[in-house]
Amino acid sequence: MTKYVVLLCDGMADYPVEELGNKTPMGASRTPNMDKLAKKSTIGLVKSVADGLKPGSDVANLSILGYDPAIYYSGRSPLEAGSIGIDMKPTDVSFRCNLVTVSDEDNYEDKTLLDYCADDISTEEAKVLIEYLAEHFNSDEFQLYSGVSYRHCLIWNNGTLDVGTLTPPHDITGRPVKEYIPRHKNAAALYDMMVKSYDLLKDHPVNKARIADGKRPANSMWFWGEGVRKALTPFEEKYKLKGSMISAVDLLKGIGKFSGMNVVDVPGATGYIDTNFEGKAQACIDELAKGQDFVYIHVEAPDECGHRHEIENKKSSLELIDEKILGPVLSALEQYDDYKILICPDHATPLSLKTHTNDPIPFMMYHKAAETAGQPEFTEETAKNTGLYVDKGHTLMQMFFDL
Repeated sequence: MTKYVVLLCDGMADYPVEELGNKTPMGASRTPNMDKLAKKSTIGLVKSVADGLKPGSDVANLSILGYDPAIYYSGRSPLEAGSIGIDMKPTDVSFRCNLVTVSDEDNYEDKTLLDYCADDISTEEAKVLIEYLAEHFNSDEFQLYSGVSYRHCLIWNNGTLDVGTLTPPHDITGRPVKEYIPRHKNAAALYDMMVKSYDLLKDHPVNKARIADGKRPANSMWFWGEGVRKALTPFEEKYKLKGSMISAVDLLKGIGKFSGMNVVDVPGATGYIDTNFEGKAQACIDELAKGQDFVYIHVEAPDECGHRHEIENKKSSLELIDEKILGPVLSALEQYDDYKILICPDHATPLSLKTHTNDPIPFMMYHKAAETAGQPEFTEETAKNTGLYVDKGHTLMQMFFDL
């Protein structure tokens, strides 16, 4: 009996950083468990996001899981909507709704987007704000739903995808919003809600309390990630394996739900560097012990650090993943006759850019029963040096199973 584990370190790949001695966070971090595996693993690069597609975690994780985005992808938000229990109709269009911090100029288009996550607003605070906004905006046409932290959802009944370009707020942190506000005529109602949300939220008691505590207010909605629901082929039908998904974020939970995987909620999993790393490791160990064949552990922390240009935190996040997740999981896997583990990011989130890229990403595959000559460590450079290149990301999963 073979057990399979994927450790997905979101946004882990990077470019050399001067403050890290011109090493990447992967190269500068102390990751003894990864390096031990690297010496006995198949290592290479994979193009997880095809040219012409936006390098989001939605496209990239579908690709890593073996679902060709050209077939299965219609937008990020429907996957998140499914995770929080929204039963979308075929005629519904969903949008990611971020609670963001914008500056306080009188005219909305003169504002600057200061923070795409409003200082990691808590789920409890955000729920109060989204429910307050819903009282003003919910109708037969639009409905708001609260999610986790700054990540929420808007459903547009009988809506359209023809809304022009809606920009992810994490791509424009620190920039004036003027160039990125929705301009398409079909998006007029969306922009109207964004503008009015500022007037409703700026003096809300939750935000007054946050400001008093030295935190940024969640003073505006920002819509993006539009899509319609598409069905995923069940993971067990596709691979003949019983799978589990472990993640703090609705997007990955939605992918897990739509693919029929067992979605595990880990207490204290936040999607950031303060997440419950130990809890994720234990959840993986427990799922395997219950008879699951495959576990996908998604860790958001490196990506969030990349978006915020937190150099030391990104390095530290990789060290925490290695120590608190990979170490215990590897120890637990030794009880099984055979196991395989795949470690990779979904995409790169370079600290210098503070956003995603579609650069090829490093991957490492270890097979207990078929160890191979590998590399001295697992970094972007060692992966490139092997010369192994997988040009279609959605084929990587089958390559992993066939290893």
